[in-house]
Amino acid sequence: MNRRASVQGVSGLVWFKSSYSSDGNEGDCVETATAPGAMHVRDSKNLSGPQLTFGETAWAGFVPYVAGR
Repeated sequence: MNRRASVQGVSGLVWFKSSYSSDGNEGDCVETATAPGAMHVRDSKNLSGPQLTFGETAWAGFVPYVAGR
């Protein structure tokens, strides 16, 4: 997996999306940003829209769950 940096948000977070997340349409993916003790997730098509924030423990449980789907 390659990570590509996206635009830095107003919050100061630097957003990334995986090169595996697109099927050729650059708008079809989610982006993530790390912060101390948290992982932020947003829709790359709606940068000013809602974001999810996961604590470290929740993120560690969420990733294997989603990967298994």
